[in-house]
Amino acid sequence: MNKSILKIFVLPFLLAFCGILFAAYIKPSPAAIKFPYKNAGLTDREAAAHLLNRFSFGQKPGDIDKVLKIGLEKWFTQQLAANQKDERLEKMLSSYDALNLSNAEVIKIYPKNAQVLRWAIRDGVIHKDSVNLSDRKKYREQIAAYMLEKGYKPQADLFRQLINQKILRAAYSNNQLKEVLTDFWFNHFNVSITKNISAEYIPAYERDVIRPHVFGQFSELLIATAKSPAMLFFLDNFSSSGTLENTRKPQNGKIQKQMPTNAAMQMGDSTSMRAQIVSKLQENKKNQGLNENYAREVMELHTLGVDGGYSQLDVTQAARILTGWSVVPMENAYGAPLKKMIEKAGEDNLKKRGFVFEGDFMFAANRHDRGSKTVLGKVFPANRGYEEGVELLNMLAQHPSTAKFISRKLAVRFVSDNPSEALVERMSATFNEKNGNISEVLLSMVTSPEFWSKEALREKTKSPFELAMSAVRSLNADIKQPNQLNTWISKMGQKMYYYQAPTGFPDKGQFWINTGSLLNRMNFGLALASQRIPGIKFDLLALNNNHEPESSEAALMSYSKLIMPERNLDKTIERLKSMLNDPDLIKKVETAASQNNKMQDVVNEDDDLMMNEKITDKKVNNSVKMAGDNMLAQVVGLILGSPEFQRK
Repeated sequence: MNKSILKIFVLPFLLAFCGILFAAYIKPSPAAIKFPYKNAGLTDREAAAHLLNRFSFGQKPGDIDKVLKIGLEKWFTQQLAANQKDERLEKMLSSYDALNLSNAEVIKIYPKNAQVLRWAIRDGVIHKDSVNLSDRKKYREQIAAYMLEKGYKPQADLFRQLINQKILRAAYSNNQLKEVLTDFWFNHFNVSITKNISAEYIPAYERDVIRPHVFGQFSELLIATAKSPAMLFFLDNFSSSGTLENTRKPQNGKIQKQMPTNAAMQMGDSTSMRAQIVSKLQENKKNQGLNENYAREVMELHTLGVDGGYSQLDVTQAARILTGWSVVPMENAYGAPLKKMIEKAGEDNLKKRGFVFEGDFMFAANRHDRGSKTVLGKVFPANRGYEEGVELLNMLAQHPSTAKFISRKLAVRFVSDNPSEALVERMSATFNEKNGNISEVLLSMVTSPEFWSKEALREKTKSPFELAMSAVRSLNADIKQPNQLNTWISKMGQKMYYYQAPTGFPDKGQFWINTGSLLNRMNFGLALASQRIPGIKFDLLALNNNHEPESSEAALMSYSKLIMPERNLDKTIERLKSMLNDPDLIKKVETAASQNNKMQDVVNEDDDLMMNEKITDKKVNNSVKMAGDNMLAQVVGLILGSPEFQRK
């Protein structure tokens, strides 16, 4: 065949054909996906409701019809693509000026309170002896005036914006699966505002690390979290370093021991000097050297799982590999001195010495343990640097134990609290076959018979956040003050971004549901339905085509079906009937809930954000007492607080 003809006709055709195959491989078409819900005896509407319950933050009025019109499989693939327009949401978020700031900008604009105080004392605005005076009001006013003059903002405002955007995205985004997965993966790779040193990095962590990777390769997500300042500070790896004798630059292929300094030489004779150096090395190793926190959690919580086949020795060896993984110094108390040192040394010069600078991540070659290590039987030779950390994380991400651990965790979130081993094994096989592609694992799960079984329907319990979001979505609510919802979410037991343990919130019903939490949930439902939560507005009659029910029982019947469609509600309606006409219902629920809440105070009085919410919370409760004569509101509140609405 003529070569020119080959180039003009055949090669373009082959390339196009290969492109189609590749696209089909990474983005399965709806025709290639088939949901086996009919085999489980579900109707189309029941299946659509199940999809929305698991892969969104709750169905809005008309959502089931929309899914049926699009087609269940096509709706899911659209959610995997996550490219639906969100103009309304973007307009709402446009006023949140902190959401797009870099970490360095956040540090400059939202400094920590202690740092502001030091600066105010330095600049003579506040005398150091007046800090603990009894006139706290005057002191606060001085600090506030100083911050305004310098252009600083309180960190409470930063965290308020972070929480508010999460609520608004969950309530309004058309890309619901992306929001659900962002919540899932943030919880999996949890960091907490409670750890002061990492708190200011959390907004960028969710935005730049978690959110962009929720559908992609698990290994990329893992490495991105490992290099994030939020994670490096939260699990203390930013300061981890090898012992002095193992961090010296190799010469002739051998690790050189740390030579004594001139000061050490003047300490006395060589024997005494050597003893002091050994003592100092041991002290460094104990207090400032190797930190195993991240290495332990990356195996136990992020990848292999507690039964993943690793030992304490593996943890120690992995920690040695990850020494030197740190943060580019910024203009804060921790980073300012180091920043000056790096500027003096010259970044280009440091790169030649093995340093790596990537965004806010820094690999400090002079703190890296250059010795040989062995993790899970794999030998990492001596005299290596940053690349062996990446190799370690990729190895962990691709390990069979990781495939099983991540698959089980996804199945627990989206299928049931106790998923079958057959389902987990099937998802694990997909994880291994597709190199940890999260979208492919989700497809394996959602096309399985276990996902559609009647035992899985409404088997999952909503977290307080999921409950609040599903409630406002079911009422088609207009949210003007998201922080008001946050008050109630915290009161129900889920203080978002504040969970201290690296495990993240547990994802099983037994963690969320007890007598006290059920009372709080009922109290929330009644407060929301009575429209006594400021900044949350909706039209109950519009939900029912402006038809006013003839009685409380008629309202219970019609609104139960509107708010919880495609469910058998006979038992729920029967239980709620006896509560319909109790004029003291709201007061009784509120009193019982407050008694259960005495042991748990979700308000931190030193936090301006939470102080504001405490005042608001009182207003909400007082207002609820006044709403007892609103029949329709009481009916809807009962529905939102019912055990059936707690399930998804």
